Amino acid sequence: MFGGFSIVNEVSPAVRPEIKIEKWVYGGYGLARTDAGVVLTPFVLPGEIVKIGPLHKAHAPLEAIVTPSPDRAEPACPLFTRCGGCHYQHAPYPFQLEQKVAILREQLQRVGKITFEGEIKVISGEPLGYRNRVQFHVDQGRIGYIAGGSHKLVPVDGDCPIASPKLNEMLASLREKIHDPRWPKFVKTVELFTNETDVQINVVEAEKPVARRFYDWMESVVALDYQTAAGNFRVSPKSFFQVNRFLIDPLTEAAIGGKSGEVALDLYAGAGLFALPLAKQFAKVTGVEAGSAAAHDLRFNAERAGVAVEAVYERVEDFLMNFEGSADYILADPPRAGLGSTVVYELNRIAPQRITIVSCDPATLARDLAAMPGYRIEALTLVDLFPQTFHMETVVDLVRI
Repeated sequence: MFGGFSIVNEVSPAVRPEIKIEKWVYGGYGLARTDAGVVLTPFVLPGEIVKIGPLHKAHAPLEAIVTPSPDRAEPACPLFTRCGGCHYQHAPYPFQLEQKVAILREQLQRVGKITFEGEIKVISGEPLGYRNRVQFHVDQGRIGYIAGGSHKLVPVDGDCPIASPKLNEMLASLREKIHDPRWPKFVKTVELFTNETDVQINVVEAEKPVARRFYDWMESVVALDYQTAAGNFRVSPKSFFQVNRFLIDPLTEAAIGGKSGEVALDLYAGAGLFALPLAKQFAKVTGVEAGSAAAHDLRFNAERAGVAVEAVYERVEDFLMNFEGSADYILADPPRAGLGSTVVYELNRIAPQRITIVSCDPATLARDLAAMPGYRIEALTLVDLFPQTFHMETVVDLVRI
């Protein structure tokens, strides 16, 4: 076994098709070009010759490695390839970063027809033990993750290498508590969020409501306080906060460092990670958030920090369509679906001198940037918030032409 898969010396192409991997592409796949067309296969490295399973809509499972890459590494987790969480544990971390930069450039070009020749700065942290938030599924007295592309539970009987120490401590506790009579058998999915001192437990999926005594028994805090260089943030259940405990401050600096002026808008503001420090750099800051819990956290966090942030509980689309003022600077941290046509249209209409987009999907980022011809990319930064996975965070600084 090597990297989770067997090494074979001779494979009959008629029985076990072989392909040569050309490159990594977004989504956690390796791409090969064959007479039958493009084939996408997971858990491979560029240059490898591999044996694949049945082809389904250009996708094929990996069955064995015929010629391994010299870059192939042994995964940190015995559940790699099974649990559905990680995609890149078979590659050294510097290799992952190098490939993500190439994938980002390709996505911008392929989706948005944007050729960026400048340097893409990379910000990275510890490749393991970084997650402060995870979801675990429970079924028939076992707890774990869901296998990729299925509903099958993969039990986690040890530590999860990408989860923080406190989360692994809680995972061990959960393994015991799910056998306790006090554990509600109708709970299917729980989410754990921690600042490495306290833990917030949220029931994500259950067949009926969970009583307050369950959370008391689990010693879960209702709202978790998360300390950063920009201040202390209250994060309530259903309120968004970044998941990489090592890169929260570097991400904030990459997004808003050096920005100043009179009026700034923080769109998709969450609990205020960007809005609070922006209030120290701009005379007037408005944070817009459509989630009820996050909007309340934003208002609370600003008041507690003693900074002037106008917290608006509204959809970003609706806010911008009714916005008649001007702004020197707009920061947008949209969900994976991106800004979308309405928000992009309104940004073009308002036409601030500078815009920063914090994106978690390079494809939707490329689509949105292509619809903003009045701006040029001044700086592009890849912040690797999700090591061992194909996901990436991109910070794009735009300047009006």
